[in-house]
Amino acid sequence: MNTKREIVSLQNVIKNYGHGEIITKALRGINLKILAGDFSAMMGPSGCGKSTLLNIIGGLDRASSGEVIFNGKDFNILSNKDLSIIRRNNIGFVFQNYNLLPVLTAYENAEYVLMLQEIPISQRKEKVMYFFKEMGLEGLENRFPRELSGGQQQRVAIARAVVSEPLLVLADEITANVDSETAQSLLELMKKLNKNNKITFLFSTHDPAVIKFAKKIIILKDGKIANEQMSSENIEKYTQK
Repeated sequence: MNTKREIVSLQNVIKNYGHGEIITKALRGINLKILAGDFSAMMGPSGCGKSTLLNIIGGLDRASSGEVIFNGKDFNILSNKDLSIIRRNNIGFVFQNYNLLPVLTAYENAEYVLMLQEIPISQRKEKVMYFFKEMGLEGLENRFPRELSGGQQQRVAIARAVVSEPLLVLADEITANVDSETAQSLLELMKKLNKNNKITFLFSTHDPAVIKFAKKIIILKDGKIANEQMSSENIEKYTQK
């Protein structure tokens, strides 16, 4: 029996903001597992905790209580420095506003994480150019973000996230600022990376197009997971609400 490796395990994860009488309960007991090869989407209304959950899984924020295990390591007992190293070496992030460094070219933005990992320059070039070719970015290497369209910037952001072939890529509302045709193209690209390069993806989204591409749907409501699997018919009904 071929059992997929467990990348993330959350047990009763709670996240509160504020203190005293003014407390916002963002997450209220999340139990979740992410397995190698997953292509999952989290959906739910604004304020349900999607971005908070992504940040905790990615080590950008810490849970108030509960267990957060990433690739066998307990985030609760790791220092901020150790979390930073895990993010650098094992997690890719794609944000809806791209978050590209404006003073770096497209190539340099994608190469940046490999520089941090101290990958030799020849290997960096090979890796970056491979993914630029896969993503239709050839010829755009020396352009700065301001010289790229929204869709091109998002492709560079994806290249930056996947170039080191991390264990997990976390993508937050990545189709929010592009048109439907570009969104479709980006999703097909990431599906290809999931299949061919075995990269695991977890999306946070409101976009029905993302939901239709996902293998697994995670529904969040009021800081809790309401459902981890939905039929295509129920998904369509949900996204029309």
